[in-house]
Amino acid sequence: MNIIKTEIPDVLVLEPKVFGDDRGFFFESYNQKSFEQAVGRHVNFVQDNHSCSTKGVLRGLHYQLPPFAQAKLVRCLRGAIYDIAVDIREGSATFGKWVGVELSADNKKQIWIPEGFAHGFIALEDNTEILYKTNNFYSKNCERAIIWNDEKLNIEWPLVPVTISDKDMTAPAFAVADKFKE
Repeated sequence: MNIIKTEIPDVLVLEPKVFGDDRGFFFESYNQKSFEQAVGRHVNFVQDNHSCSTKGVLRGLHYQLPPFAQAKLVRCLRGAIYDIAVDIREGSATFGKWVGVELSADNKKQIWIPEGFAHGFIALEDNTEILYKTNNFYSKNCERAIIWNDEKLNIEWPLVPVTISDKDMTAPAFAVADKFKE
C-alpha cells in the first residue's frame, strides 16, 4: 500500500497495490495491521456506511461531536467522487483548512479522515457508490454540519452541485458551527 500525505498531515490517501490480468483485478482493500501502521494508532471500526449518488449530488459537510466523534476510511466502489476533509479542530495548526482528493472505482484510492474533521463529497458520475468505515456509531444528538459553500473555507468543488439536501443547504457557516474540542 502506498501512503500519500496531504497538506493536512493527519489526512492520508491510501493507494493499494492492484494486481490485474485477463481475469480482472485483485487488491487488498483493508488490512488492519498495515492500516494501523500507516495511521499510527489502533482503530476499531464499528460501522460501515454505503451510499449511491447520481452525478452532481453533493453530500456534506458532516461531522459528529464527542463522545460520538467519527473517523472515516472512505472508498469509491463505482463511479467517482471528489472527497473533502475540513479540519475543525480548534487549536490545530491546520484549523479551517481543507483537502480534496478524487476517489474512483478506477484509481481504488481511499482517504483516511480522523476525528475532528468535517467530511463531504460530490459525485462526479451517475450511479456512484461509496463505502466508508467509521470508528464510532452514528448519534443524531452529536451530528453537525457546515454549509458546503462557506465563504471562509472557499472549497473548490470541481463542478456545480445539481442536488443538495435541505439539511445541507441550511447548515450553519463555519464561523458559527460547533467546533471539535478534544
